[in-house]
Amino acid sequence: MYRPLKDEIEVGALPHAGGPPVASTTVTITSAAELPRDHLVWSVFNTLYMNFCCLGFMALAFSVKARDRKLVGDANGARSYGNTAKGLNIAALVLTLLLYILIIILLATGVLAVTRLAQQYQGTSSDWHSNYGGKIGRAH
Repeated sequence: MYRPLKDEIEVGALPHAGGPPVASTTVTITSAAELPRDHLVWSVFNTLYMNFCCLGFMALAFSVKARDRKLVGDANGARSYGNTAKGLNIAALVLTLLLYILIIILLATGVLAVTRLAQQYQGTSSDWHSNYGGKIGRAH
């Protein structure tokens, strides 16, 4: 039968055959949920697709630093770099989405203005051609 282990396991004094009791040992198990996040995948995505003012690239640099700190065992340093990368990723995502929305709005309103201008130009162009185009090259 399988039983999950506790976070702290204490091994008490065990009688040794013919000798003094063995001293106790405490083992602390750290779960993976306590390790700080480095947001590396999000930073790579933002670097490739949402790199507004190089914020995605800066987030990638901080994510790599967070991963290095995590591998060394410096949880506080990894948490600090990870939080910075998270903030930069959020800023890059929000600013890039706002930029895309602004471009879509400008294109939607600009395309309507361009088609009206093109229609006006075609109307004046055909009028100009009928009035003046036929006279070019003819002798009066």
